[in-house]
Amino acid sequence: MELFFNPFDNLVCILLGISFTVWFTLLLVFIIVPAIFGVSFGIRRLYMKTLLKIFEVRARPIIAREPTSLEQEIKEIRRSGSNRDLDSAPEFEMSDIFYFARRGVESIMDDEVTKRFSAEELESWNLLTRSNYNFHYISLRLTVLWGLGLLIRYGFLLPLRVTLAFTGVGLLVFLTSLVGLLPNGRMKNFLSEKVHLMCYRICVRALTAIITYHDSENKPKNGGICVANHTSPIDVIILASDGCYAMVGQIHGGLMGVIQRSMVKACPHIWFERSEVKDRHLVAKRLSDHVEDKSKLPILIFPEGTCINNTSVMMFKKGSFEIGATVYPVAIKYDPRFGDAFWNSSKFGMVNYLLRMMSSWAIVCSVWYLPPMSREEGEDAVQFANRVKAAIARQGGLVDLLWDGGLKRGKVKDTFKEEQQKLYSKMLVGTQEDRSRS
Repeated sequence: MELFFNPFDNLVCILLGISFTVWFTLLLVFIIVPAIFGVSFGIRRLYMKTLLKIFEVRARPIIAREPTSLEQEIKEIRRSGSNRDLDSAPEFEMSDIFYFARRGVESIMDDEVTKRFSAEELESWNLLTRSNYNFHYISLRLTVLWGLGLLIRYGFLLPLRVTLAFTGVGLLVFLTSLVGLLPNGRMKNFLSEKVHLMCYRICVRALTAIITYHDSENKPKNGGICVANHTSPIDVIILASDGCYAMVGQIHGGLMGVIQRSMVKACPHIWFERSEVKDRHLVAKRLSDHVEDKSKLPILIFPEGTCINNTSVMMFKKGSFEIGATVYPVAIKYDPRFGDAFWNSSKFGMVNYLLRMMSSWAIVCSVWYLPPMSREEGEDAVQFANRVKAAIARQGGLVDLLWDGGLKRGKVKDTFKEEQQKLYSKMLVGTQEDRSRS
């Protein structure tokens, strides 16, 4: 019996050896080597064009309603409900309550905040069950296409992407640990930059990410702070595959902790203990000390503090704008037709989210490097943050919202309610003052 099975066992071993050799060769030639030199064979873009032909769908622009002030809307209500001259109207009219009642109903029916924390709606189905649970039952043709897509994504793309992800993360931990053994100097900085870029580019390929970078002459420079809108944890990989940054974040345990400890050996990243995160003065000092050293990499920060669903930009926290360093705004816009990059952390864990990303068709996005911005004379940190946020929203085609992303898990702050009360009282007081002058 042993003699009978020996030839078969040898054949299996030979086939496995050949398969492993071919797989490793393809991985080395088409993934690792291009990642080292930052080149691409154009396979991913050809793949994207093929998908576009299959989807046969056009990009849908985001249409935002023109904003109007409280005073304008109340005057419109008064004008429609009374024939009297608005100048002779009393300080308060009963019809004013209709404005607040209408806004309350609108907030319930079409909440512009809550819907920013759910997946962006698509006009046409992209053959992913997660996009629409009913479309693949419309016809036999769509069902067949969906089935073939399921086999391709889970049978071929997912195993390939998981392999690439483990390769990229493993190389990042191993190589940064080796670079960390070198003495500080130009050689260490050079090798650290090359290692980080190579590993992040491998991780980008693990997502079949197709990224278009615009205005590279505005890329962040040493001693500055790079701020960007935040849609997904992979925003870090998207930006870091085109340039090196000093990361800022809380120290974690497990695999993330291993990655953080290895990265900081090769490059001066800024990690905080859990107890230190809430100490604003300590955080500001660490950031300020970093940007003052022009030899250190630019800091990468997402001032929203949470992930937003790729349709808008919400309030920027003012901390990173108080330091006084040059700010390099970056706008990131994903194409949801190929896969939804938004991470709904209240619904999906990190592992589940990454599996959804790796089983999508692709991650397609555009990145715009905006001209550097500095705090103007007489401008406070909040005004500076709003000016940067507006520039990012305008460039990325996103809706500029004043709401705090913390509403994702918290209640509306009393300050927002008081702001509306102040606007209304200011309008009434202004009307009374105008009358007394006349």
